[in-house]
Amino acid sequence: MKDQRYLDHLRHSAAHLLAATVLELYPKAKPTIGPSIENGFYYDFDNLKISAEDLSKIEKTMQALVKDWSNFNHQKVTLAQVKKQFQGNKYKIELASEFAKEGKSLTIYKSGDFTDLCRGGHIENPSHELKYFKLLSVAGAYWRGSEKNKMLTRIYGTAWPTQKELDNYLNQLEEAKKRDHRKLGRELELFTINNEVGPGITLWLANGSIIRREIENFMVNEQIKMGYKHVYSPHIGQKSLWEKSGHWDLYREKMYSPMDVDRTEYLVKPMTCPMHIQSYELKPRSYKELPLKIAEIGSVYRYEKSGELSGLLRVRAFTQDDAHIFCTPQQSVDQFIEVFRFTQELYQVFGFTDYRVRLGVRSKKEKYLGDDAHWKRAEQRAIDALKKAKSNYFISEGDAAFYGPKADFLIKDALGREWQCGTVQVDFMLPERFNLKYVAQDGKEKTPVMIHRAPLGSLERFMAILIENYAGAFPIWLSPIQVKVLPITERNLGYAQKTYKELQEAGIRVEVDERNETLQAKIRDAQMEKVPYMAIVGDKEEKSQSLSLRLRDGKDVGQMKIDKFIELAKDKIETKALDLI
Repeated sequence: MKDQRYLDHLRHSAAHLLAATVLELYPKAKPTIGPSIENGFYYDFDNLKISAEDLSKIEKTMQALVKDWSNFNHQKVTLAQVKKQFQGNKYKIELASEFAKEGKSLTIYKSGDFTDLCRGGHIENPSHELKYFKLLSVAGAYWRGSEKNKMLTRIYGTAWPTQKELDNYLNQLEEAKKRDHRKLGRELELFTINNEVGPGITLWLANGSIIRREIENFMVNEQIKMGYKHVYSPHIGQKSLWEKSGHWDLYREKMYSPMDVDRTEYLVKPMTCPMHIQSYELKPRSYKELPLKIAEIGSVYRYEKSGELSGLLRVRAFTQDDAHIFCTPQQSVDQFIEVFRFTQELYQVFGFTDYRVRLGVRSKKEKYLGDDAHWKRAEQRAIDALKKAKSNYFISEGDAAFYGPKADFLIKDALGREWQCGTVQVDFMLPERFNLKYVAQDGKEKTPVMIHRAPLGSLERFMAILIENYAGAFPIWLSPIQVKVLPITERNLGYAQKTYKELQEAGIRVEVDERNETLQAKIRDAQMEKVPYMAIVGDKEEKSQSLSLRLRDGKDVGQMKIDKFIELAKDKIETKALDLI
């Protein structure tokens, strides 16, 4: 497989080809921008109205047009030349004017009869190299991502060096569609998001609530064993609290407008940190109390643009397995490592073993709290901890939180897709802003270090990843219904109810399918519901006081005494096993 740089150039070249083809088929369209993106490319157009049905025609014309594209010729130009070349296209002129104002050179690239304003990055021989591409979808997109600007038409596509790689990717997309958490969320009645309640706001249905509750209970119990103190904090706080924390200055674009309560402004919380700080501030603290670990399964609210919302993956109201560790500077590395190892263990329970860590550090272009000395100290502590934990990490400039560096866990799912989940952050800033103190061993007052951590991150996003990773067939401990009792005939209903009662009393989530349907229909429906175990009961099973066990993948395990099955099921549930047998 070619390296990423080549793939970016290939896909950028495909975006040029797409724009050229659209102009040939729809001469009144106005091309705007067309970058390469992960696994593909897109191009945005104004004055273009098409549907998904038009993509095959565009793609066919692309295949014919590229045969005459022998290379990409580039030329440096002035702003005046750009305005002349692209007269009538305000988008190109706007971009060129900004580049010129910033002192950047302007270049145009030509291939065939198509010329575009572009900074470069193309393949050398498009007629030979640009053969294996596919247009995927049509969507709306605001110019430059702002809802204040005009809605444009965006065409997405993908391009690969070989037919095999293209086929593999398209097959992966088809598999991803089957696993789409929005589709499975409806089919399995896990959650719903609707416009009447509000975009980006999740309503958890009964089945999804069971899964979420299991995850929350597991997290709380595991953290209590590690010395965490669990709290509840309010959903709103006075605006002055968020001004003191720095959120109002540096995080305002993600926060909702203030509400007036008794002539005082309040904000819904985007983070729990200032609330947990109040718990620390309750009384004077000694070094003997540190580390103090304050945890919460806490809901927060952040503004996301409507175009960025995506099922459970990107929402406006979500819940975090949040905690803040207040410790001495000497304890900070070990506490960071403890969080890191706890997160590793958690991911193993959920079946994720392939992940890496991205250490976000400051970007010189962004605004942050604190001075260079604080940042250097915090970044070094994070690096020391990751090295000591022997972590597979890489540094990403600009991905820090505004108050400190952060290590984000990127996990891979069953389809090889990478998702950002947990985070752990080292913070020297907020303790100083809130004047937090502890009495050290020498009797002097000192400022603690604050470690922010959320191993699973957003529970909504983590649920989406779980749904898609398992295609809705969750591990037994998370399955909303763990056993479905299937009576073969109506005369077996009494024994089915007896079996149900024994399983329920053993703490197993169980239902009886009492419908007057064939056994095959009941089996099929239970499989569609992704129920792990089917306990089939008929005359033979009733006579022997047993059940016939069938798994959701179709495997027929055979007859088994009820007490033996309860022992098997409870062991798989209690050990949080990923297998069923």
